[in-house]
Formats: sequence, structure tokens, C-alpha cells
Amino acid sequence: QKNSCVLPEDLKNFYLMTDGFQMTWSVKTDDTPMPLGSMVINSVSKLCRLGGSSMYTLPSAPTLADLEDDTDEEGNGDKPEKPHFDSRSLIFELDPCNGNGKVCLVYKHAEPVVSPDTEIWFLDRALYWHFLTKTFTAYYRLLITHLGLPQWQYAFTSYGVSPQAKQWFNMYKPITINTALLSEEADSFVNKLDPNKVFKSKNKTPVLKKKSPSQPPGSQKSHTSMTSAKTSSLAGNSSRK
Repeated sequence: QKNSCVLPEDLKNFYLMTDGFQMTWSVKTDDTPMPLGSMVINSVSKLCRLGGSSMYTLPSAPTLADLEDDTDEEGNGDKPEKPHFDSRSLIFELDPCNGNGKVCLVYKHAEPVVSPDTEIWFLDRALYWHFLTKTFTAYYRLLITHLGLPQWQYAFTSYGVSPQAKQWFNMYKPITINTALLSEEADSFVNKLDPNKVFKSKNKTPVLKKKSPSQPPGSQKSHTSMTSAKTSSLAGNSSRK
């Protein structure tokens, strides 16, 4: 009500569930935990507007609108129009990014009436804007998939992340950094499913037992006669004794 604007539906539903979000995680180096990842969504009370006040306490100190660079080309090609620090846009801070910049919720068309359409932008330390997503839901997914790694927002800038941050990306999010490898060998990251093998019938084929070769009748008779002859000779020997 103070800024005469309405939160987008997905962000409104998020704040109805929880008043902000903060999650940090650490890694162990020499048995000592070191904070590494940080995922933050400011609470409603910390959803501060940018560009409305002076950066310094001096009487005639410049504002962000005074420091804005208007020489950038806007809306050329596929590049969206960048936000403005003056009354043309309303900008609210979603994530302070540990001092590496600011993730902002931007109402780009605030005159004469604030448009309900919003976008998520990243403002780096040099006050350059970088587009992230069109909706808060898409940004939230980016935040989770990048694990809150340091400077992950710079992966969406033209100059990329710092060498130190790139080492953490290579360890915990290698596909994000090696995008050229992903585009060249896309098949290596795709699970190839063969339905013939997955849905193969489990019915076992019956195993045919080999029958022993039957003996001819003549051999059976000779075997019987030999057996009777042995029996009679044994009987004769016993009677002699």
C-alpha cells in the first residue's frame, strides 16, 4: 500500500507460507566448518525499495538515479529493457547476496500506474543490471539448483563468476560452468532408455533335458545272459566248497 503496487501471485503465495527464507550450508576443511552456500529471500519487512533515497547523509549527495548510466542500449534485439532507479521503475531488494550485488524484484512500468508485471534482475556492484527471470518461481528454482554458491548470480552476466567461485562450481555444480561441454556432448548427460530391455518378459524358456541314448535290445539280452552265467558259476563254486 505504501508503494501503490501489488505483489505478483507466486511471490504473494510464498509470503503467505513463510515470511522470508534463509538457508546456509558449510563444508569441512581440516575438520573446521567453513560457511559456503547461502540462499536468502528477504522477509516482507526487509523488502526495501532501492533508488528512493540518497546513498549518503550529505545534503546534496547523489542518489542511485543520479549515478545511473543512460548510455546502455535498451531493448535491442532479445535484450529486455533494463530497470531505472528513477520514478519509471519500482525496485525492491530480494537478496543482498552477501555484498556481491543485489537480486531485485522490479516493476519496470510505474508511470502513470504501476503495472502488475514484474521481473527478477541482478544488480552487480558496478550498478549494472542483468536479467535473471520473468517470475519469482523461476528465480526460486535457480536459487535452489545453484545451491546458493558464492556469486552464482554472476553466471548470468557477460563476465561470469570469479576464479575462486569457479573452483566451488567445478566441485559442486560442474555442468553449470562447463556449458560448452554440455552443448557439445549433450547425449552424455541423457539417460538412454531401451524399452525392450526394461519391459522384457521374465518368462523363462523351459530347458529340455537330454535323454540318455537307449540301448539296443540285443545288448540288453547279452547283458542278461552274462549276469545269469556269473550267477551260475558262483553257485557252482560254493557247492564245490
